[in-house]
Amino acid sequence: MFTRLLRHRTITRNFSTLVTQDQNATRYITRSNWRYGVLQRRVDGSSRALVLQTTTSWSSRNYCTNRKKDEEEEVEVESTEYIVNKDPQLPATVAVPEVWPHVPLLATRRNPVFPRFMKILEVSNPMVIDLIRRKVKLNQPYVGVFMKKDNDNESEIVEKLDEVYNVGTFAQIQELQDLGDKLRMVVVAHRRIKITGQILEDLVPPQKAEEQELERRKLARKVRTGRLSKRDANQSAKTPTEKPEEIATPPPAVGAVPPAEGTAQIPPITGNIPQPVLMVEVENIKHEQYKQTEEVKALTQEVIKTIRDIITMNPLYRESLQQMLHQNQRVVDNPVYLCDLGASLSAAEPEELQKIMEEMDIPKRLLLALALLKKELELSKLQQKIGREVEEKVKQQHRKYILQEQLKVIKKELGIEKDDKDAIGEKYREKLKDKTVPENVMTVIDEELNKLNFLESHSSEFNVTRNYLDWLTSLPWGVTSTENLSLEQAQKILDHDHYGMEDIKKRILEFIAVSHLKGSTQGKILCFHGPPGVGKTSIARSIARALNREYFRFSVGGMTDVAEIKGHRRTYVGAMPGKLIQCLKKTKTENPLVLIDEVDKIGKGYQGDPSSALLELLDPEQNANFLDHYLDVPVDLSHVLFICTANVIDTIPEPLRDRMELIEMSGYVAEEKMAIARQYLIPQAMRDCGITSDHISIEDDSLITLIKSYCRESGVRNLQKQIEKIVRKVAYRFVKKEGTQFTITGDNLTTFLGKHIFSSDRMYEETPPGVVMGLAWTAMGGSSLYIETAARRSTKLEKDEDSSGSIHITGNLGTVMKESAQIALTVARNFMRNSNADSAFLERGWAILKHLLVFLLCIT
Repeated sequence: MFTRLLRHRTITRNFSTLVTQDQNATRYITRSNWRYGVLQRRVDGSSRALVLQTTTSWSSRNYCTNRKKDEEEEVEVESTEYIVNKDPQLPATVAVPEVWPHVPLLATRRNPVFPRFMKILEVSNPMVIDLIRRKVKLNQPYVGVFMKKDNDNESEIVEKLDEVYNVGTFAQIQELQDLGDKLRMVVVAHRRIKITGQILEDLVPPQKAEEQELERRKLARKVRTGRLSKRDANQSAKTPTEKPEEIATPPPAVGAVPPAEGTAQIPPITGNIPQPVLMVEVENIKHEQYKQTEEVKALTQEVIKTIRDIITMNPLYRESLQQMLHQNQRVVDNPVYLCDLGASLSAAEPEELQKIMEEMDIPKRLLLALALLKKELELSKLQQKIGREVEEKVKQQHRKYILQEQLKVIKKELGIEKDDKDAIGEKYREKLKDKTVPENVMTVIDEELNKLNFLESHSSEFNVTRNYLDWLTSLPWGVTSTENLSLEQAQKILDHDHYGMEDIKKRILEFIAVSHLKGSTQGKILCFHGPPGVGKTSIARSIARALNREYFRFSVGGMTDVAEIKGHRRTYVGAMPGKLIQCLKKTKTENPLVLIDEVDKIGKGYQGDPSSALLELLDPEQNANFLDHYLDVPVDLSHVLFICTANVIDTIPEPLRDRMELIEMSGYVAEEKMAIARQYLIPQAMRDCGITSDHISIEDDSLITLIKSYCRESGVRNLQKQIEKIVRKVAYRFVKKEGTQFTITGDNLTTFLGKHIFSSDRMYEETPPGVVMGLAWTAMGGSSLYIETAARRSTKLEKDEDSSGSIHITGNLGTVMKESAQIALTVARNFMRNSNADSAFLERGWAILKHLLVFLLCIT
């Protein structure tokens, strides 16, 4: 196949042949009469070709009849333009010299170039580009390709020789494409070489190179346009001002030493900057002589077999191998080439490939190549296995999808299965089958179902409508749980779960009695308020169990968003109904017991006031048509029993407090705490710790001491913690085998709980004169308060107001206490005046000192 079109204007009698070898990509032109011509791409990118004289002068004398005529034709040849289809490629010369000691150095990364293989290289460094251009002009398209030791080094310039391995390949530039700022070349490696030293190359300044190129172009243009005669052109070509790189020099004969490197006529760049390694001196290295022993034959056959297996598993290697193999090349008879072929096929580490490059013993090189190919074979097997598994999985999924689609079509044709939208509508109507849906709600549901049929299943509006229908059809429209109207059974459940709380139990029993008489259930709003730990939340669960109602609890403590109660608008992304609608969906009844915990700690933020949203919810006149923002349809909450809990009622807004029935839950006395501990707390703690009554025995005196000296709060939470602490310590001692039976008494209680926290309440056994005992309110219930008075006589140095009789009050007393002290002094004066009118004890000369002695009980 001809890939070059050669046109000549004057010489038509010469016979030319164009031979192309595709496997090694070498192209050359042979002229049979008087010279060889080599097409060359100019440095400036033009398609004009130079005629490079590659033979001696005797060939032209033998084939030319008129020497003078030949000289004239020679000038015309130089002015002739060869059309090469503007393909920027550089054919190689006919023969490669066996010895070429000075070559430019090209560094590669990761993969070395093995002999008889080709590689595409790109260079963008200006110094390397200038050097390659000059060598090509001088008809010296040879380079040395060496691999870098550091794979992360991306620089094209080698600063020191130790940056590259000293063994590489002698390569020939087969094709060259000049892109201006970079060169792209195809190099073919021929043999192994070794670096023996560095050659300092004269660097041509870029301005000088441009001036020389412009001068050469002007001269060629004048010759083409006829401004210069042929003889003047010949003289100009023979003048000493002509630059060496513009005249093509003949290549050396095989085995000859190349001409001296450098451009002596151009002044080099001077300076103290160290010059990088551009040119190196090399020497050929040859492998050691070997014999075709049985071992070499076996290794060769194994390498060939491994390559065949790799090609069978991975088709990509087949294409690579076809590009690498030469025509009429018997790989079996050439172990040297077989080693390089195996190394080129493998994707091994750079160090392993370099070992094959440097190994001169052919049997050892075969072993190294075989090891790399075996690794590549195992990798190909793994890739084939993974690919097979993935392909099988994809096939199964694809087959399943096709069968499902076919099954849908068949069912649809037979009427067994309807469309997805029809199925969704049927599902919603099936959910509403046993429910008593109000007429206005049913109208909304029908409208949304019709709307759903006209929407695409992939649109966002489809999902919003579908979620809305899910909520509407999930609510318990007309579904209620059967209440327990038996007073005896309710009384039994309440007494079993809680001790005391008579007021709450009586109120629940009254609610059951009214429902029994009316024959229908009703909703109420109750509020249990009292100190922490008295059982406000737990009694609500017991009430739900006694009434046989579903139980739902949510806390409003710290709630600042009204949407938590009233729901979000459907226009928002991720909108959902409020807590009450979620309660109805979860309990699946219209008459659950809803506990609103910590109603006195409700928050208030920029999203609104949740306490105001509770006004509609907790109003018996309004919650029959409760409107949630998300549903936007009225919901009946009149059958819901609401129970709220609070610690104090002062922080509850007055309108909200007015809607609730307040029931106070006071703290427990010692007897109640003792009964609660016996019936509930101790058995629960023993179950949690895995202790039975055979291991522990808690006496009554220990419980009395525990309640009075450790747990004086109103609730029983701290009492539960102290009992659990005792049981844990008993479990610890039992596991350590310090005993099998432990009895807890008032005497050994301190060994489990430490020192007493509270001491005696009385400071005096009998109150002395001038001291009175009162009571103070504390967070834990109360404390004793002693008030002491003392009289003293005033001196002459004191002010008149002190000498006339006064009262001094010390201590942190409030206004009411101070007023009480003044009233007490007035009463004392009236008493003295009535009993002894002449006595001036409280009138003059005496001052009353009133001091508050507070005996507070606190936990340290």
